[in-house]
Amino acid sequence: MACVKLGSKSDAFQRQGQAWFCTTGLPSDIVVEVGEMSFHLHKFPLLSRSGVMERLIAEASEEGEEKCVIRLPDIPGRSKTFELIAKFCYGVKLELTASNVVYLRRASEHLEMTEEYGEGNLVTKTESFLNQVVLRNWKDSLKALQSCEDILPHADEIHITKRCIESLATKASTDPNLFGWPIMDHGGPMQSPGGSVLWNGISTGVRPKKASSDWWYEDVSSLRFPLYKRLISAMGTRGIKPEIIAGSLTFYARKYLPGLNRRQGIAESSTRLASATLGAPPSEEEQKDLLEEVDRLLPIQKGLVPTKFLFGLLRTAMIIRSSPSCISNLEKRIGMQLDEATLEDLLMPSFSYSTETLYNVDCVQQILKHFLAMDQTTGGASPCSVDDGQLIGSPSASLTPVTMVAKLIDGYLAEVAPDINLKLPKFEALAAAVPDYARPLDDGLYRAIDIYLKSHPWLAESDREQLCRLMDCQKLSLEACTHAAQNERLPLRIIVQVLFFEQLQLRTSIAGCFLVSDNLDGSRQLRSGLGASGEGGWATAVRENQVLKVGMDNMRMRVSELEKECSNMRQEIEKLGRVKGSSTWGSVSKKLGFRMKSQMCSAQEGSVSNQSKGSGKTEKVKVKDRHGKHRKNSSPER
Repeated sequence: MACVKLGSKSDAFQRQGQAWFCTTGLPSDIVVEVGEMSFHLHKFPLLSRSGVMERLIAEASEEGEEKCVIRLPDIPGRSKTFELIAKFCYGVKLELTASNVVYLRRASEHLEMTEEYGEGNLVTKTESFLNQVVLRNWKDSLKALQSCEDILPHADEIHITKRCIESLATKASTDPNLFGWPIMDHGGPMQSPGGSVLWNGISTGVRPKKASSDWWYEDVSSLRFPLYKRLISAMGTRGIKPEIIAGSLTFYARKYLPGLNRRQGIAESSTRLASATLGAPPSEEEQKDLLEEVDRLLPIQKGLVPTKFLFGLLRTAMIIRSSPSCISNLEKRIGMQLDEATLEDLLMPSFSYSTETLYNVDCVQQILKHFLAMDQTTGGASPCSVDDGQLIGSPSASLTPVTMVAKLIDGYLAEVAPDINLKLPKFEALAAAVPDYARPLDDGLYRAIDIYLKSHPWLAESDREQLCRLMDCQKLSLEACTHAAQNERLPLRIIVQVLFFEQLQLRTSIAGCFLVSDNLDGSRQLRSGLGASGEGGWATAVRENQVLKVGMDNMRMRVSELEKECSNMRQEIEKLGRVKGSSTWGSVSKKLGFRMKSQMCSAQEGSVSNQSKGSGKTEKVKVKDRHGKHRKNSSPER
């Protein structure tokens, strides 16, 4: 720490209780009262250095008092600062440091200790020390700025606060490796001229580590927030990158908002608490003000702040009941980068007494709303397309942000579905908010719907059908179709749709296999003319063809089973009496919500078209009887 000693006389002051006495041998003729401390001094040393003391002594002498008494209630730094000033007036050695120079500079200005009252007076000495020593050094500038916190209005009057902030902002915006500030100021190891680290004066050959862009985060976090805010604003005008400023704000918030550290690991949390000497935790009102100010200062740009940190801010804002505008701003920030969130981030408990649900579904819906609005504004990515039940695009292709968010929301719906207090309209609203093109497959949505139906068995049949309309049966995988076909919780209409599209997918797959087989047969003539190496390739092709034929035979068996099941279901539906007159299977399928292609179930179409009118009686149909052999070959319920 830089310091300068002024004067040459030995210490001639002694303290007795709440009074200071000068031990020069002469009786004191003036008493200066500063707060609760009394200084028994002499008039001449004081009036020869201070214009204010000269006038006050003159006024007291005119009153004819035997012993002059002067009160200085407004002196910056109170009794500790005046003690140093009195010693300077008496010529006692005075040590100037970065911690006391601000008090002395402001007090000397207040007492008019200028060159008019003596050469090398205290104003000149402290000003020179500030400019030539303190403001040239990072650590000393920071200590001087910290000392401004107690006398902020007085320090602003003589622009010390501004000068310290500008000094720190300039150093933070400059590459520290050019000047070695982190090494000098952080108590790093000694360096040789060549740059290698010295240990007890002996070169170790180890090169010193270069300082990263966040080397100043911990230092400035020791400032109180009003000064820290001014420093961050000054750094922004100096051209410091927004991501660096956002990193400093993140560090500061994590240090003074205890709620942000609740989900950290034990090692990370203990390290941060050890490095941050917080003392008493801030009150709830202080935390609220700090969080709202951090939200205002954070740059509005995607990716500058970790998504997990933003969720921590939002969770803390809800706990301490921050302003609605602050919560809304945080929801917008999260919405900008929702594709970077995890399921754990979304699972925010409901902290409101008016909400019965376990998790805050409304908040997640607002975040999703902001994300979709931003995605539409930026144009988003090309939506996924589905043609005849076949997903376009390879599974290894990178997912677009909107597809990632759709998958995230489906996972969230599956997590909140078991909550019996979650109303159907709220569940449906969140599920329907995801655009249809964002879901290449509806397996995740089907899983969430199935969990909701299982946890809410009292739902009416109409509500079940309405809920199941959220998913597209054409976008279910074969595994999901197999599970849905034997799912007793699904309405009959949905099961029929699932069976139809499962059969359609199988037929499309068989058609593709036939196409591959034809291509292999057509290439035999070309391969037969090849040499020894070609014979090996032909043998491989024959084996592949055999494997394909086995797969085709299995598919034919599966299609046959589905056709039988389809025929049984037609008969059961006609028993229900829902189809009257000379209705055909095509009219039934139209009522069920899907189209029947001419090539599907061709073996039964002729017989169904000639069937007579069904009876008007309604009979219950068990799902067990409806599925027949299909249930035996299907996978167990998930």
